[in-house]
Amino acid sequence: MKKSVISFIAVILVIAVMATFAVTGLTIAGHTIIPKVTDSENGIRLGLDLVGGSRIVYEAELPDGYDTSNLSGDMQTAQSMIRKRLTAKGFTEATVTLQGENRVTVEIPQITNPEEAVQTLGTTAQLVFLDADGKEWLTGQDVKRATSDFGKPTGNELVDEHFVRVEFTTEGAKKFADATGAIAARTDGTNYMAIVMDGEVVSAPRVSYQINSDGCVISGGDFTLESAKELADLINVGQMPFSLKQVELRSVGPQLGANALQTSLMAGLIGLALVCLFMLIVYRIPGLVACLALGFYIVIEALVFGLVRVNLSLPGIAGIILSIGMAVDANVVIFERIKEELRVGKTVKSAIDSGFKRAFTAILDSNVTTLIAAAVLFWKGTGTIVGFATTLGIGVIVSMFTALTVTHFLLNRMVDFHIRNPKAYGVSAPKTQDA
Repeated sequence: MKKSVISFIAVILVIAVMATFAVTGLTIAGHTIIPKVTDSENGIRLGLDLVGGSRIVYEAELPDGYDTSNLSGDMQTAQSMIRKRLTAKGFTEATVTLQGENRVTVEIPQITNPEEAVQTLGTTAQLVFLDADGKEWLTGQDVKRATSDFGKPTGNELVDEHFVRVEFTTEGAKKFADATGAIAARTDGTNYMAIVMDGEVVSAPRVSYQINSDGCVISGGDFTLESAKELADLINVGQMPFSLKQVELRSVGPQLGANALQTSLMAGLIGLALVCLFMLIVYRIPGLVACLALGFYIVIEALVFGLVRVNLSLPGIAGIILSIGMAVDANVVIFERIKEELRVGKTVKSAIDSGFKRAFTAILDSNVTTLIAAAVLFWKGTGTIVGFATTLGIGVIVSMFTALTVTHFLLNRMVDFHIRNPKAYGVSAPKTQDA
């Protein structure tokens, strides 16, 4: 009994401490370890529909004779270029999505004056190849195409690896041969070629010998699939065969989103109170446990959202509310199974254990199918759809954890506290009574 009381109090204290950190945050030596829920700089980021910002739409201007079969790949390259520039400027919460066949939509929350963003994004990417002395040997116009690949870059490697293959134009191949010959001859340790875009070095491979061919490979940099593709995209940016024309520029005010946020929070609080009241009336002691577990769930979710810096928008809030509903639904399934076990005469302790075992399969199946749907939305979706998928996926995982562990633990503690009358668990007329 004493151990049960101590463990129960410990769980309540953990919930209280975590709730405090969620509200106030945790900062050590000037570094934010746990951001508070209102910290939009280090924690949860608010989307365009909640805080307002800028929306810019660019359209590709295709030159005469352009091969439209390359349009899809070139638009993805343009998307990568814009996203990189936004990240470099600190606009990590911005979204860059392809619209139709030849348009790119950029949405930047919290930037009320879009002219600054236009100046940052509207220039043409400048790609150059420099030696250690800063001498320019090639530009993006000398590159025909760059692609990421997996295998043995030169054929002499022992294992396969990710690398980037660069193909030059005829003139570019001549310049590259001159450049690699001059750089490889250096004996002072500066035999590398820097690939620089807009003044930033994106790669600096070593050059060991002159390369006299129409292409080369960049390897040996511990590339992953993503980093190799990113480098290839950045190299392609420097020779993108079309320019981007701004066709739409407008500021998006937060009034609608701000009002909707307040309304959503109020609706969520009212709904949460009604759900807790329903659980208490119908399931009694298990209902009380469900309310405690739901509080633990909300605290855990708030902390996780802050740590992973979720980009929260109205669809994201919808994902949170949906996941809360699923958390309550899991508890309902468990409690109904427990009531069934009590009606056939089992003791409260054995009914709880058996009820959780019987409910596990149904809970697991429903949560896994929801996670699959969230994963597909995250993979294929863009913008606020990704936010919805993120909040829903995290919420489902946390809700399943709290339902199967926290709820089970707290119910067992109720039994240890000698609350063993089936009526306290919502069963009015069992066949036998638990002594």
